Amino acid sequence: MSRLTIQTLLFFAVQISTVLAGGIHVINFRSPNLFPEGLAWDPTGQRFLVGSLRHRTISGVSDTGIVKTLISDPFLPENVTILGLAVDPRNNRVLAAVHALAPLPPFNALAAYDLSSRRRLFLSPLPSEGEHQRAIANDVAVDFEGNAYVTNAAGNYIWKVNKKGEASTLSKSARFTEHPVLIDAEYSFCGLNGVVYNGKGYLLVVQTNTGKMFKVDTEDGVARDVVLNEDLVGADGVALRSDGVVLVVSLKRVWFVKSDDGWGRGVVFDRIELDDEGFPTSVVVGQRERAYVLHGHIVKGTLGNQWESFKIEEVRSGKEKRASENVWILVMMVGLGFAYFLFWRFQMKEPLKKMNKKIK
Repeated sequence: MSRLTIQTLLFFAVQISTVLAGGIHVINFRSPNLFPEGLAWDPTGQRFLVGSLRHRTISGVSDTGIVKTLISDPFLPENVTILGLAVDPRNNRVLAAVHALAPLPPFNALAAYDLSSRRRLFLSPLPSEGEHQRAIANDVAVDFEGNAYVTNAAGNYIWKVNKKGEASTLSKSARFTEHPVLIDAEYSFCGLNGVVYNGKGYLLVVQTNTGKMFKVDTEDGVARDVVLNEDLVGADGVALRSDGVVLVVSLKRVWFVKSDDGWGRGVVFDRIELDDEGFPTSVVVGQRERAYVLHGHIVKGTLGNQWESFKIEEVRSGKEKRASENVWILVMMVGLGFAYFLFWRFQMKEPLKKMNKKIK
């Protein structure tokens, strides 16, 4: 067999084995009483960023589980919680939703830090408008111009903070309070939660206590329901892949959602069950479009327990994996057919020459 044929066969064999044998990536990391709720991916530093329930810190976690405190801000109010995180790669910043849990005095703000100098750029208090319910600055997303969007999980509205740190209310749409709340659920108090910027002038926001998803215009705050084939009950964090697929995580599962009409409608095309012991809260898309879920044991932290073992776990759609495997099998078959053709041609080269000579 020719060298080219062997190389072709080896190439396809390696490709197939890589795709089919790739294991789930699990990152176990340790940090005393960190209890991270928010998770982000820093593409420049090639690391995950996590907040903390008890510490005024943002830490980096490597893909091997090495934890390093990147930002420690002792000038934040004591005992505040770092909840949602978002990386603004165009401006080399990390944005953090800061919240004071009861019975601490109410405090909600967006903090921005430079990822190179670790210097705080601004701390913007988020305006409340005299509502009776205590606000909860929960999750944060950022657009291409550096504007940040923060969800209020208690008040069911969205703040906007521009690149300079000037805060305002983007949307208090009536859509956010139209749907019945699951009163008996443990998360009945939690409304608007995970948010992601779609890249086309709107946000996608999920609501924990109804399972609904909304499409919100970033200019005028107009909100529309995204009609789904099932409710995302208990939805928490949201992430967006470059192919437009949205991942939504809850305590018990991850949903894979797609839309063919610009998110007027969406379809849950797959879901995977999660181990709820670690209390999953956030999902991000990291290197090579791989999605990861954070298990931060938040409940243990809110109950006052001591804990130091946490986990960031890769999640994959089984349906997408099978489809990918089928494609690679087809590619392999075509490749082997081509290799066989080259082999046949090589073997028949001399007999064909002799036959041509006899005919002449």
